[in-house]
Amino acid sequence: MNAICVDDEELILSRTASLVKKTNIFDSVEAFMDPTEAIAYLDEKKVDLALLDIDMPGMGGLELATNLKQKNPEIKVIFLTGYSEYAIDAYAMHATGYLLKPIGYDKLVSELEFALGPELQEKEESTATQEKPKVKVETFGYFNILVDDKLVVFKRNKAKELIACLVDRRGQFISRKDLFYILWEDDDYDRAKQKYLDTIIRSLKDTLEEYGILDIFDVESGMMRVVPEKLDCDLYRFLDNDKAAIESFRGEYMSSYSWASATEGYLTDRI
Repeated sequence: MNAICVDDEELILSRTASLVKKTNIFDSVEAFMDPTEAIAYLDEKKVDLALLDIDMPGMGGLELATNLKQKNPEIKVIFLTGYSEYAIDAYAMHATGYLLKPIGYDKLVSELEFALGPELQEKEESTATQEKPKVKVETFGYFNILVDDKLVVFKRNKAKELIACLVDRRGQFISRKDLFYILWEDDDYDRAKQKYLDTIIRSLKDTLEEYGILDIFDVESGMMRVVPEKLDCDLYRFLDNDKAAIESFRGEYMSSYSWASATEGYLTDRI
């Protein structure tokens, strides 16, 4: 689905478009300050929803809505304005929704869900039926990640080691500083090293996104973790007493990384 936002105030327009994108409902969200450009855009692409400022110089939102509906009678319209007295005129235009500025995210989501109704449900069902990549993580021996049986190639070795460390932590959040001292041991966590860590994290995210598995990596307030339930990992199956995983362990765990020796010892003691 596609959406357009039209407003003559640039900052408000930018915020509106940003909030609409944040919902992840639409494949594309285009912003226009010129209503005539918005009308012309409907000749290029099917638009499912329009969020229109009512009070604009020249062509106002009500007139713009009329023009948009002439091109696409099925388009849903949500009006945005700072003046509640426009509500009667808005609903006279068969508006699907009406929001007062400044709009809040929760209210926007509520209006979008009401406006789109069956279309949104259909999109959600279609997304749910799409087969997601199968992510397999190998930790016994050397560490590797495979997506649909294809080996993930990391551009930086430290990026691979970082995600390996998070796999070892089995979904626990770990701070940037703690991660640094695990990966670089006794090195100083100075400003230069912090910037280098930023580079490693960006490289990791780029690689995961390239393979369509960025959702296995979770970041909150500078804390990082992997999402265990999205991984088929031999370590996790071993700890769940999976017989095949236990039998596949030969005393070697993430052999490239010295910090992995503690887990290796723990697994060996459990055999």
